Amino acid sequence: MGGVGKTTLARLLYNDTKVQTHFEPKIWVCVSDDFDVFKISDIILQSMTKESKEYKDLDQLQMALTEKSKDKRFLLVLDDVWHEDDDDWEKLVLPFRSCAPGSRIIMTTRKEELLKKLRIGHLDSLKSLSHEDALSLLALHALGVENFNSHTTLKPHGEGIVKKCAGLPLALKAIGRLLGTRTNVEDWEDVLNSEIWNLENSDKIVPALRLSYHDLSADLKQLFAYCSLFPKDYLFDKEELVLLWMAEGFLSPSNATKSPERLGHGYFEILLSRSFFQHAPNDESLFIMHDLMNDLAMLVAGELFLRFDNHMKIGTEHLAKYRHMSFSREKYVGYHKFEAFKGAKSLRTLLAVSIDVDHSWNYFFLSNKILVDLLPSLTLLRVLSLSHFQITEVPEFIDSLKHLRYLNLAKTNIKELPKNVSNLYNLQTLIVFGCENLTKLPESFSKLKKLRHFDIRDTPLLEKLPFGIGELESLQTLTKIIIEGDDGFAINELKGLTNLRGEVSIEGLHKVQSTKHAREANLCLKKITGLKLQWVDVFDGSRMDTLEEEVLNELKPNSDTLKTLSLVSYGGTQFSNWVGDRSFHELVIVSIRGCRKCTSLPPFGLLPSLKRLQIQGMDEVKIIGLELTGNDVNAFRSLEVLTFEDMSGWERWSTKTEGSSAVFTRLKELYVKNCPQLIHVSLQALPSLKVLEIERCGDGVLRSLVQVASSVTKLTISCVTGLTYEVWRGVMRYLKEVEELSIEVCNEIKYLWESETEASKLLERLEEKEEDDNFG
Repeated sequence: MGGVGKTTLARLLYNDTKVQTHFEPKIWVCVSDDFDVFKISDIILQSMTKESKEYKDLDQLQMALTEKSKDKRFLLVLDDVWHEDDDDWEKLVLPFRSCAPGSRIIMTTRKEELLKKLRIGHLDSLKSLSHEDALSLLALHALGVENFNSHTTLKPHGEGIVKKCAGLPLALKAIGRLLGTRTNVEDWEDVLNSEIWNLENSDKIVPALRLSYHDLSADLKQLFAYCSLFPKDYLFDKEELVLLWMAEGFLSPSNATKSPERLGHGYFEILLSRSFFQHAPNDESLFIMHDLMNDLAMLVAGELFLRFDNHMKIGTEHLAKYRHMSFSREKYVGYHKFEAFKGAKSLRTLLAVSIDVDHSWNYFFLSNKILVDLLPSLTLLRVLSLSHFQITEVPEFIDSLKHLRYLNLAKTNIKELPKNVSNLYNLQTLIVFGCENLTKLPESFSKLKKLRHFDIRDTPLLEKLPFGIGELESLQTLTKIIIEGDDGFAINELKGLTNLRGEVSIEGLHKVQSTKHAREANLCLKKITGLKLQWVDVFDGSRMDTLEEEVLNELKPNSDTLKTLSLVSYGGTQFSNWVGDRSFHELVIVSIRGCRKCTSLPPFGLLPSLKRLQIQGMDEVKIIGLELTGNDVNAFRSLEVLTFEDMSGWERWSTKTEGSSAVFTRLKELYVKNCPQLIHVSLQALPSLKVLEIERCGDGVLRSLVQVASSVTKLTISCVTGLTYEVWRGVMRYLKEVEELSIEVCNEIKYLWESETEASKLLERLEEKEEDDNFG
């Protein structure tokens, strides 16, 4: 049964804290109707390795998967399965025969017979909610309370609605959130007595979802219908969707003080709050649409929207009515499938989409004939997305698409944007993210007066911004800023970009010759959420450390909006006071890399929301002490992951003082890598630490840390000098909770135990730990 909560239950298990630390790796795959053993196996392998590698056939792929899963205790979720072929299933699970005991596969499906056919031993059949539980869920989403005790006049209507929803959680949530803005009896009566409950349900759309849709405003109905262009299980990026809505002309604020982007975000939040969207199971930053909601979107989309199935056969005469079309990327997209679309003269949207996350190792090929013969005839296009196709150049006719507002060429092989791109006067969004061969932008770029979003992340060969880009006053997104010498882009040109926000990377800061210019950039007045400041990684005595310190001081960002901060190859000997200041209350991630001349660290412990901190390549730091905590007893109140790497001069780490409390109370993961001089480590207890990794350090680091980290469940030791059996025996005394142990390239230790009795005791304890976890 759809909407009963199968995926929700699987998601709760998948994200459970205990599950997070018990399984490695964890993989979630949305299967749906398209069951392709090769494709699913590839997703699993790439999720495990994060490597960009293409396999010729299933045997080669599964051999690699067998090797990677060998002795690993993994958790695999296969969500929304329909396929019943025994041979396919046998092929899919074959590589996991060699995995570690305790591995688990969770499968969600509406077909109980499928599970029996596959001889699944443990079946959990979710039923509709009981009347009382359903009533409680409705009250929770409609009234914010767990029952109707304080709303007795509404209870009879609530009971009637519960009966009509047949105990389906998705339906109850949708109706509850519909009623969340209504408090009088008449509104509840209207919902209960709506004719929609009585409509013939030939299309199998849950009436409660129809009712929730009909309650939307006309604007929201249009935005929801637009989502019919995306396939089931599609991972929505909110920012991307809002930019598409804007390009289509759906976001026209009546209030001049509200931008289209802000209006779109507000609309999205309403749809999310009303259950038309949900957070993705394995990535809270992305969103999905329940299959039943997707069915509803397809139903209400009417004849303006077409999700083109590559197997569809549509005559030219039927295409004139369509305004918006999407098509799924395939390995090879040939022209013959799209030839009829030359007749779709009214088409506003041509959108290439993928169900899966678009990884860099996915390659798609588009017939050049589509570019040359089809696109020039679609003169009314507002949205064109050809991302991830192996396109090497932008067609010359591009400027004939005068109405184009959104152009996405991300992850293509283009080397330059031609001059005529600057003639797209209506262009609002231009995306060339991940174009690794891109070297050149048109000099006349400043003609794009309506450009609001320009994404040039991950374009390593692009070393120059076009002249006049600082004059584009509407620009909100400029992800990469390249500072040049006297004749190129200067940092003070940022003062004209008053609407700049989001993620910004500023490269070439060693070329800034004026503190005044840095001040004029006015970063503190811009709503930047992610900031990367990068200097050149050359320390040959030619750089002016005092000037760099003054420049950094003037580049203080907005403390109310900043969430991530990265400083790379900074040449000063000390950091500015704003780095680590507690006023940056939204800052979650900080990375300091290659700042080789700094002798001490900022008081990062004062940042109240900091969750991840990386310190790498700081050669001159010898001692890390209480300056890191800012002498605050509540230091690092939110920190979960801490990494020290390539600290060649680091000798001592101590945050322990008499009478002081723990400063890393929430730390879950600690990595200490390539710190050969580190001898003295003195910390308070690390009560929440689960993962400890020590690499290319002395044995003293290991001995010191295990004494204060008794809760560690995963310990990795690599290239640790001085690790003899005597040292290891002392370490073992503290390993009470360890479930996963890895020791690599520690040549001084010849064995881990002296006798079979000692070995059997350790293994017995690990086995008992496995049984206690009770994941079976």
